[in-house]
Amino acid sequence: MVGPDRCCFVDTNIWLYAFVDSGEPAKSARAKAILQRSSIAVSPQVVTEVCVNLIKKAQFPEPEVRRLVTAFYHRYTVVAADLEVQIEASMLREAHSFSFWDSLIVASALAAGADVLYSEDMQDGLEVGGMRILNPLVSKSGNPNP
Repeated sequence: MVGPDRCCFVDTNIWLYAFVDSGEPAKSARAKAILQRSSIAVSPQVVTEVCVNLIKKAQFPEPEVRRLVTAFYHRYTVVAADLEVQIEASMLREAHSFSFWDSLIVASALAAGADVLYSEDMQDGLEVGGMRILNPLVSKSGNPNP
């Protein structure tokens, strides 16, 4: 795990485990612990994916969606997918065979200066541009954390 004063980028599923009762309390607890960090970055893509899933899975009403979007922009660093991020994402797809959407997440995390990208969807332990991708929802042995 990254120290509390270092920037980390948090991908969509980590937010969802923290916000929605998934029936997996250990994963929810781990996700909530990550969100206690002092310096968190996200991208508009993550904000959008979180909102779409909350609307579908938790029937979030629109006033709550607006409050959540506002909270993301006020509490966290939101890295826009500008020209540099888009070009970096393309280079990452070429170098690492990331999906289109995962490459945008990684490029956004790098643009934020994150030391760690927390994601359930990418290769745990992969280092990209000096940043490590970690799946905080599994133990080193690959089993879910207790």
